[in-house]
Amino acid sequence: MSGRELCRDLFCQPRRIRRGAALTLVFAGVLVAGAATGSFPETAPTARETAVGPSPATTGHEDVQKAAAEAMADGKSPMEAAERAVSRSGDRWGAVYTEGEYEEFQEALDGKYTGVGLWAGREQDGRIEVTWVQPDSPAAAAGIREGDRLTSVDGDRVDGRPVTDVVSLLRGDADGAAAGTTVTLGLERGTRAWTEKLRRASLSTDSVTVRRLPDGVTVIKIAAFTKGSGDAVRAAVRRAPADGGIILDLRGNSGGLVTEAVETSSAFLDGGLVATYDVDGAPRSLHAGPGGDTARPLVVLVDGGTMSAAEMLTGALQDRGRAVVIGSRTFGKGSIQMPTKLPDGSVAELTVGHYRTPSGHTVDGRGITPDLEVDPADGQAAVERAGTVLSGLGDAD
Repeated sequence: MSGRELCRDLFCQPRRIRRGAALTLVFAGVLVAGAATGSFPETAPTARETAVGPSPATTGHEDVQKAAAEAMADGKSPMEAAERAVSRSGDRWGAVYTEGEYEEFQEALDGKYTGVGLWAGREQDGRIEVTWVQPDSPAAAAGIREGDRLTSVDGDRVDGRPVTDVVSLLRGDADGAAAGTTVTLGLERGTRAWTEKLRRASLSTDSVTVRRLPDGVTVIKIAAFTKGSGDAVRAAVRRAPADGGIILDLRGNSGGLVTEAVETSSAFLDGGLVATYDVDGAPRSLHAGPGGDTARPLVVLVDGGTMSAAEMLTGALQDRGRAVVIGSRTFGKGSIQMPTKLPDGSVAELTVGHYRTPSGHTVDGRGITPDLEVDPADGQAAVERAGTVLSGLGDAD
């Protein structure tokens, strides 16, 4: 990411991926842990999901539930037993959450989080810098600005620390801090150094942002597929100039709710296949809804941070000839996780299958190759290239 590690206090919560006893943070980047799972429905198929054949119980979940139940009967921790079972399974994306962590995860997918409203970035020299302040947040009310240096959180120095650790401190993850709790920040601006005591708040964020370029092209940026993302994209497409193309920017989108990614596909497709997947060998498929805009020129921007549900959407639009994909190879996270609740309220998420694009291409471990390669370090070049392509597509029409 051009020497800078970025993170927001929305999805950057610790995610429990168990290999041995290590607690690791999955990804250091904008909107990372939480949305990265690409969670599929746990129960009956949605209106646009077609199940073929029965949905068998997942063996992995049965093993974890059995280990948790035995631990509970022996007076031991069901969660710790589940973590050991997940670790032994070798499941790269297997995870165990406390009840509170999972509730927080679900809130994040609803576009809500508890924090102070900061984006944080780590420079090459290890300094932590404020890269964005959410309007109407505690940080904004305190007068904190983009470019301010963050030196400490509750007295803990943050220079040189992973940005995800810093954001975890801001959110108070270790203490289960709720809205209304306080956090004291050490800050610097030029030669001025000061401390600011902020009160955490329940905040919401728009994962879909829209801007209009001077040439009439509409850029729709989806940071993550949170609740309502699909409807927001549909509305943006309806409002876009009829004679202008659309750039769908999925760079850095680590996934989220698959149902929202399918809903987004429905803005550009008139029904038809979005992806196929399997749950323990039982094939299923996801379909777009009818009535999408199939005529307007469309370019999709991707990079190595495009993951999971974002890759599924990209693959559908590319395979069906609906969009030109520009950027660099995507991450390659095409596996499917489903949750199961354990006796103590904690939740285990295990991989149950993998999805494929409409042409049958497997994404997991491979990613999606763009139609036109652009250096990911030059973000503006990708937008400019997209504008050129859209101009050509418009002329072809």
